[in-house]
Amino acid sequence: MNQRREERLQIPALGEFFDDLLDIDAELSNRTRVQQAQSLLSEKLNERIPDIEQRIKYLAEKRGITPDQLRGEMLGKRGKTTAFTAGAEE
Repeated sequence: MNQRREERLQIPALGEFFDDLLDIDAELSNRTRVQQAQSLLSEKLNERIPDIEQRIKYLAEKRGITPDQLRGEMLGKRGKTTAFTAGAEE
């Protein structure tokens, strides 16, 4: 998989209502659509961190590995090399 191509996130059509809403929200925030979409996605992921961490902990315990090893496995599947992926090989 081409890592560079994977870096650019492509989102399918939002539908007429949400497309218009994103345009309006971007205009009110004095940002481009892309900047506003990035901001909204980051904000939503930030809200979900506690739930994501809880799910990682549960699945890691169920598999008998550490949460860091599970993160490494997940990121490794996406072709990403980090300190977490090094821990996944143990």
